[in-house]
Amino acid sequence: MPADAPTILATSGGLQLGHRTRYEFSPLTEYAVELSGVAGRAPRICLLTTALGDDRAMLTLLYEAAQVAGWVPSHLALFPMPNVPDISAHLLAQDVIWVGGGSAAGLLAMWRLHGVDVAMRTAWEAGVVLTGVSAGSLCWHVGGTTDSFGPDLRPVTNGLALLPFSNGVHYDSESQRRPLFHRLVADGTLPDGYATSDGAGLLYRGTEFVEALIERDDAAAYSVAGVNGRAVETPLDVRRL
Repeated sequence: MPADAPTILATSGGLQLGHRTRYEFSPLTEYAVELSGVAGRAPRICLLTTALGDDRAMLTLLYEAAQVAGWVPSHLALFPMPNVPDISAHLLAQDVIWVGGGSAAGLLAMWRLHGVDVAMRTAWEAGVVLTGVSAGSLCWHVGGTTDSFGPDLRPVTNGLALLPFSNGVHYDSESQRRPLFHRLVADGTLPDGYATSDGAGLLYRGTEFVEALIERDDAAAYSVAGVNGRAVETPLDVRRL
């Protein structure tokens, strides 16, 4: 059952250390699955670790986490070749698509090489819920800040732009994130946008921002707008999951 509108939950969270397994999906990802509206069967979730080069060990841990949650996992891998014959059909068969962190620039390059960018838009428009953390949050937006090129952060401006905003991830936990994001919005390199600290997420219906959500009490979210050559940051009201 697809969501009742194109839905994205872009986060700086959704995954945590587990109790009996290495990782467990945490409330932000659980809420993304809830938004898919599945009833009467186990939700289907497709896991993408493109940003980590389709690391097999990480995929194994994510499968374990999905199974602990009671979901039916699958994955889309692109290295050394796509693991499914029809990428678009595979994504359309899911209830939720979850994208992990790593190299946002590498993820976008590989997705475009294999047509995943087009397939993601098709799935989103069909009501498959899109979610993820870090690179898996930035990718849905116009762009943001990334460590894809090294420890000194740089802008990425060629996101999928399903959402017409910029996106600042790990906003309060990595010292370079906030000042660079402010500068890029202030000088017009990036459009106005939204930022999340670790443990926060942004819910969009269609291309409209709906609400900010947190899974930790110390998490926060912000809007950042360019005004007369400077960045204006506004804390957002948040809802605790």
